Order: sequence, then structure tokens, then C-alpha cells
Amino acid sequence: MKKYILIILFLASAISVFGQEKVQAFKAGEFLKYKMSYSGFLRAGTAILEVSEKELNGKKVYYTKGTGYTSGMIKWFFEVDDTYESYFDKEFIKPYLFKRKIDEGGYKKYRITTFNYKSNKAYVQDFTKQKDTSIAFSNVQDMLSSFYYLRNKNVKNMQKGEEIAIDMFMDSQVYPFKLRFLGKETLKTKFGKVKTLIFRPLVQSGRVFKAQESVTLWITDDANKIPVKIKADLSVGSLRAELEAYRGLVSPFKG
Repeated sequence: MKKYILIILFLASAISVFGQEKVQAFKAGEFLKYKMSYSGFLRAGTAILEVSEKELNGKKVYYTKGTGYTSGMIKWFFEVDDTYESYFDKEFIKPYLFKRKIDEGGYKKYRITTFNYKSNKAYVQDFTKQKDTSIAFSNVQDMLSSFYYLRNKNVKNMQKGEEIAIDMFMDSQVYPFKLRFLGKETLKTKFGKVKTLIFRPLVQSGRVFKAQESVTLWITDDANKIPVKIKADLSVGSLRAELEAYRGLVSPFKG
């Protein structure tokens, strides 16, 4: 179950792509809430993404917070309580500070990563293992900043099969991350019929990821570019996340 929740939180924090160049697809006050279900009917938990403005080292930045937790029957045998936080540049959307604190069925991790652009090194403080690490980087995004960075990309003329690539900094490593465009679809949602763009995330094979995740993303084909549905095919069953509530969007939601 831990793997399933991580998939949703990772995707919910790393997936939306697409907006107009030099136009922000989000603003302070944006709130997104997702309902997660197992095999389409069993409520598994909730994921929430919020963005606001804060001051970091005397500079105004965007502050985003992602939380995820299990609920219902799933919570009886596997409890999850995860929090992700990111402070990133308002203009260039580059991360300055990233915090990850998770508790998944007793498996705990608490790390704070500081990105130094003078030395191009990320300083990782691991409070669980009581260990500090310094890792070289170049043009990376953390798990949350990537969500907002990619939403400002222009994919107006993107063709089926084309990909968008970024480097993702996670767990003291840099992972190549890609999104492949699969096409368009009009979905029936609780907000009505919604025009969407369909993407599939591809990641580097290794300890954390498989070569290709069996995950599909449906993202609004409008100025906001927010995920309305995420489906992960698992070895047993499937996990699905659906937009349950929202507010503070930069543009009226076309539901």
C-alpha cells in the first residue's frame, strides 16, 4: 500500500504540464483536493495541494504544501500521513527549499533539502538517519516545484507521442523524468464534461522506479492545466485519484 500512496503523491506533485509561455497557470490561494480510491470503489485516502506566498531569506517566494493520508477501511491496516513542502522562485520557479516528512505504516522519513545555486549543490539533511549529504545538481525540480514549473510550459502544438523532460531531485538523487503526450479526451466528472489532455509519465529505471510506470493522467485542456484524474494500474487492482474540490484557480474552471 505504501507504494500506491507514493505513486499518487508523486504524480499529484509532479505532473501537470502546460500553459501559455510567460503566463502563470496558477496563483497564490490555489487549492486542489483529490479523492483516492482502490480498484475504483474502495476509498483509500485524500491528497491536497495548496500554494501561497511566503518570505524566505528576505525574498518573496511561492510556498506549496502537499499532504496525503489514508482513510476508511484502508486506514485500519495501513495508515499514511505524508507532508511535502516546497519554497520556489516566483518568476523562474526554481526550488530553494524542499521538505519531505512521511509516515507510511511505520516507515518514516524526514528530509530537508536546500538548493544552493552558487555552488550548484543540494544540501540534504536526513533527520531519520541523522546524516547530511551534499549532491551536485543542474537545472532540477523537486517533487512539488515540478508541478508548477511544468504547468507553465507551452504545449499548444504538441503532437501525439512527443515528450517533455525534466530532471527530478528526490531522495538525494537526480532522476530523469518524462511525460509522453497520448492525446485528448472529454471526461465526465462531478463538475460536468471536461476537455482533457492525456499524458503518461516515464522515469529512469532503478531502485525507486520501473522503466515505465503504468500510470495515466488526464489534465484540463485550459489555462489552469490541473489534473482531474490519475489512474495507476497495479499488480493487483488499480489506484485512482479524482479531483474532488478546488478553489483559487487563475482562470475559471471549465467543468
